[in-house]
Amino acid sequence: MTAGSLSCCIAGFHQSCRFSQSSGPRRSCVGTGPAFAATAQSSVAKYMVKRRGPPSQGWRTFLRNHAPDIAAMDLFVVPTIGFRLLYGFVIVRLHRRELVWINVTTNPTAEWIARQITEAFPWNGAPRHMIRDRDRIYGAVVTRRLRAMGIRDKPIAPTSPWQNGFAERLIGSIRRECLDHTIVSSEAHLRRILKSYADYYNGFRTHRSLNKDAPVSRPVQRSGVISSHALLGGLHHRYARV
Repeated sequence: MTAGSLSCCIAGFHQSCRFSQSSGPRRSCVGTGPAFAATAQSSVAKYMVKRRGPPSQGWRTFLRNHAPDIAAMDLFVVPTIGFRLLYGFVIVRLHRRELVWINVTTNPTAEWIARQITEAFPWNGAPRHMIRDRDRIYGAVVTRRLRAMGIRDKPIAPTSPWQNGFAERLIGSIRRECLDHTIVSSEAHLRRILKSYADYYNGFRTHRSLNKDAPVSRPVQRSGVISSHALLGGLHHRYARV
């Protein structure tokens, strides 16, 4: 079909719509000369311009709208100077990247994780969804605790850690910015280090996704002399006006 015949086809379709109420089934009269041929609506629709773009909101918009109600949790391993393995546990809220809970244990169990979830969220502040991986440590005790708190369990697909990207990136930041520069001696030592890092992360570490703000928002200081305060033994610094 040429461009001229396509234009006549569409024009004939619109012309037929004006007579559809009185002429029975909707058909269009299309032709390039004195002779006209009847063409079905389906034939005309095949050559009409198709709509481009997704029919609904994209994944980024969906995640932005629901981020305040989503949290993620994960475990990570930390070796000590005596080659013992300690396990860190983190829970992060997606909306402001806030690290709401961090703790350490030598023997992670489903009962221990369920207790951490209970202590991390008050009953009126629990998220609606919890993202986690498919580690066997999250047993029936954890799923029952989530259900009792009104949280929907959202395990990711097998071998797909990128689906829990917020927690994975947080653990990467903890390693790059803290643990890779520290020799851990004991469980109490690691817990003290991670608690200090959580205070730094929530109160002072900036995020580009938050317009260079910290998870716990802070006011802009416009006057005063800038001073530096060492954090985490000098690994990081806090700059403030006094």
